[in-house]
Amino acid sequence: MPNSEEVDSKSRSYLQELSGQEAGGDRRSARLTACEKKSAGPIARKYNAPGDRVLEALSGTLDTRRDHCPVRTRRFRSSSLIDLSRHSLLASAVRLFISPATSSKIVRGLAVSNSVGQASKMPGVTQANSTASTENGHESTGQSCGAKRGLPPWKQPKNLREEPQLRIYNSFTRKKEIFVPREGNKVQWYICGPTVYDSAHMGHARTYLSCDILRRVFESYFGYDVQYIMNITDIDDKIIRRGRQRHLLAEYLEKNKNMDVRQVINDVLEALKPFTERYNKEADPDKKLMLQVMLQKVDAAVSELEKALEAGNCAAITAAKDAVLQESKDVLSDWLDGLQGHTIDEHSVFNKLARFYENEFHSDMTKLGVMAPDVLTRVSEYVPEIIEYIQKIISNGYGYAGKDGSVYFDTVAFDSKPNHTYAKLVPEAFGDASQLQSIMRESEGELSIGEDRMQEKRNPTDFALWKNSKAGEPSWDSPWGKGRPGWHIECSVMSSAICGQNLDIHAGGFDLKFPHHDNEIAQVEAHYDCEQWVNYFLHCGTLRIAGMKMSKSLKNFISIREALKQYSARQLRILFLMHNWTDVLDYSHSSMALALQFEKMTQEFFLAVKHYLRLHFRQDTDEGYQKYQQRELVLMEEFFKIKEAVHEALCDCIDTRTVCDRIRDLVALGNAYILEKDKEGVVPNCLLLRNIAAYITWLLRIFGAIPHHTEIGFPTDSSTSANGETPSTSKEEILMPYLNALADFRERVRLIAKENKIVGILEECDRLRDDVLPDLGVRLEDRHAKTMIKLVDREELLRERQQAIEAEQARELEKQKRLKEKADKAAQKDALKAIRPEDLFKTGEEAAKYSKFDDKGIPTHMADGEEISKKQRKKLEKIHETHEKKFNETKDS
Repeated sequence: MPNSEEVDSKSRSYLQELSGQEAGGDRRSARLTACEKKSAGPIARKYNAPGDRVLEALSGTLDTRRDHCPVRTRRFRSSSLIDLSRHSLLASAVRLFISPATSSKIVRGLAVSNSVGQASKMPGVTQANSTASTENGHESTGQSCGAKRGLPPWKQPKNLREEPQLRIYNSFTRKKEIFVPREGNKVQWYICGPTVYDSAHMGHARTYLSCDILRRVFESYFGYDVQYIMNITDIDDKIIRRGRQRHLLAEYLEKNKNMDVRQVINDVLEALKPFTERYNKEADPDKKLMLQVMLQKVDAAVSELEKALEAGNCAAITAAKDAVLQESKDVLSDWLDGLQGHTIDEHSVFNKLARFYENEFHSDMTKLGVMAPDVLTRVSEYVPEIIEYIQKIISNGYGYAGKDGSVYFDTVAFDSKPNHTYAKLVPEAFGDASQLQSIMRESEGELSIGEDRMQEKRNPTDFALWKNSKAGEPSWDSPWGKGRPGWHIECSVMSSAICGQNLDIHAGGFDLKFPHHDNEIAQVEAHYDCEQWVNYFLHCGTLRIAGMKMSKSLKNFISIREALKQYSARQLRILFLMHNWTDVLDYSHSSMALALQFEKMTQEFFLAVKHYLRLHFRQDTDEGYQKYQQRELVLMEEFFKIKEAVHEALCDCIDTRTVCDRIRDLVALGNAYILEKDKEGVVPNCLLLRNIAAYITWLLRIFGAIPHHTEIGFPTDSSTSANGETPSTSKEEILMPYLNALADFRERVRLIAKENKIVGILEECDRLRDDVLPDLGVRLEDRHAKTMIKLVDREELLRERQQAIEAEQARELEKQKRLKEKADKAAQKDALKAIRPEDLFKTGEEAAKYSKFDDKGIPTHMADGEEISKKQRKKLEKIHETHEKKFNETKDS
């Protein structure tokens, strides 16, 4: 603490005046204590106040209040506090005798405490060692009377870099927008589920797996409390039609188990008539090609049956008959539905189909590692709510009932209101007459696009909220008669039932933008008469198969189950991570090869790090806690830069493709560091490697590529539960002690064999490494320091081997193809050389180009009779001359 020697000269003059040593001193100032006298000078200096006024204020106030507020003096130590009452007097003095502007500064500096005996140090007041302490009525000097030193000033730190905010691509604005939830940290998210009439394919995976990754990042990285809702469409034209067809075909086959072959042929030929008519009317080229393929298969099967009948081979006839029935299933079921479809009215027929494919869908999603929704809704369970919802839309003036009992949404009435806009997502599609028919066919369903239905509409763009049910269709009672919900109304009703009139996020496939999602938006905003229902609309990019649109007609339709037979769920997820969710994703052997390479790279890094941790790191001892040298500090700095880049990428519309690139960079840095230390014969910093590997694991765990309870790397066995969890005791923990013992024994045996040049033992050691252990899921890597043990999933290792074999076979086929093309070209050249010069332009493709020739065989006129120009004539003469030389050379040889 400062003493009286540290007070400047001006302050000393004030103190002398206070103590009465100079003439003219105020009589009241003599009554001030030594501590109070010393306080006046610094106060005057700090606040630029007249010293005498400060003295007068202090002494005058004490003079008038000392009897009422006696000050109990005490011996002060370095941590002693001046009595609260004395500070109160000082504050009062300032308020009474100093100008208001100056006094407010001084009073704020006093910082008077609320508890007796405790007060903070007054800013600007110098504490002295001299004290005025009274004990038993006697004054003691030489002890400090200053107030206790307070906390020094603290400055709020400033972030040197701007913190990025989460931006997400919003289909409403077609650009990235800052994400802002409606209610604190809660995010209500609705996604359109599947229409369950067939097996889920890779196009479904593109949407649901991509949204699963987004959901996980929202929850586990950004910490949002996401309520994820998905629907199941189990009432739809496709389900009705497919349900009837399957039911009728099953009955047909059951009744005709022993049907005569001639009857089979007659029925198939009869069924081909309407099917061929349908093929001829089909305008969509992809669908037309699909129908054509079906017809060709049926024709081929019937031809084989006819051959078997001619040969009279009973076994061949039976086999051919079964083949005809198998290939004609689609043709026969379509024919049967046309004949008897109107007789099917039991809900169980349609429910059976929907439940079968719903269960298959859930199974596929579980195998892909897609998290279950928080809420699952089915259309069949919300029919009463749908009816009530439609009534509200009608009462608000945006819906109307037709004569046939169907109810339609009035798009023109809705769009005419100042607070409403129809087709918010794809405004350019509204009123596009050229696309209207195909749009309505997809929007309304094949069973609901007849001319009679179209005449019931006020406007061509109006769509069905409620459809009257015809014979052979499921129905529910309603104010408008028996009917069923339209396609678009279901999502509007079910999302509103769970989330109310507002949604944070609505997601779905890119192909659902218009009309489905635009119609959803219109329905909700018409029902609540609100301006904005959804804040962020997310649409996942499309999926291509080897650069082409996926289609059954193109024979590149791949179901999720088929894909999972070839690749693991993790490998498919990595493929999706390597493409941004808004991008077009290409599913092909080449793109999957990149995903497999990424998995292999990260897996090998994880295994290497775990090897060093097993040997050199113990968390509960000092082993492994090495000093960070310059090389480690550089690696750590690069590590932090990559983490910043990853954070920026995730904030930038959850850019997982960039994150994968940064993970690749980080693995490369880690591998380079391990290699350096390995060459130096030094153990790498295990803690740093552990942090890097744990960070990569954490990211991949967030993305769903690694299950929970895995500290570092991918799990070493495939025995995971349905929710992706690994057992509490892993195979690695159980087996590694034994594998360490085996590896050490093998290494000692190899050393003895090398010293004694026993080739047979070395070969057996290699066979153990290359053939025996890999089949058990164990990989040994011989290094100059110590054998590295890598425990991997046996199934993955076998799949990896198979993929390597297939890749080698593909390369060999490509090589053979190139050689064949080269040989064909050579053969063509040889064949060309054998053509006589006068016949060069009269054979092959050239012959169709020309009509007249001269005596050398050089063309004079084109095929249309036009005479060849001089310039073109010169070119032909030159070609003829070159060929004539080659022909003569071949002839002479």
